[in-house]
Amino acid sequence: QVQLVEAGGGLVQAGGSLSLSCAASGSIVSIGFVGWYRQAPGKQRELVGTITSDGTTNYADSVKGRFTISRDNAKKMVFLQMNSLKPDDTAVYYCNANVRTRGSYSQYWGQGTQVTVSS
Repeated sequence: QVQLVEAGGGLVQAGGSLSLSCAASGSIVSIGFVGWYRQAPGKQRELVGTITSDGTTNYADSVKGRFTISRDNAKKMVFLQMNSLKPDDTAVYYCNANVRTRGSYSQYWGQGTQVTVSS
């Protein structure tokens, strides 16, 4: 079985920074495309940004220039560095990864980590 576990959420003042991590464990052959998503109360889950297996990143306009996604393939981890945080960034943050086990690739979600930005 594959598990994704996010960590690093918390409470921060506007203008501050947080670093989230997403750790994958289980019978993993490789990890491909990974996305960070977030869901604020009463809103739909939205894509924050993505990273390919070779490190190419893309970001939502709302976070471009403030958030950075990186990965450590050897450690099976993906990171989301969030700077210049705003109250609108308050949400539960999830990672979603395309993971190859012994079979083909399948998508997995983490349980989420809460990020709260106070004004």
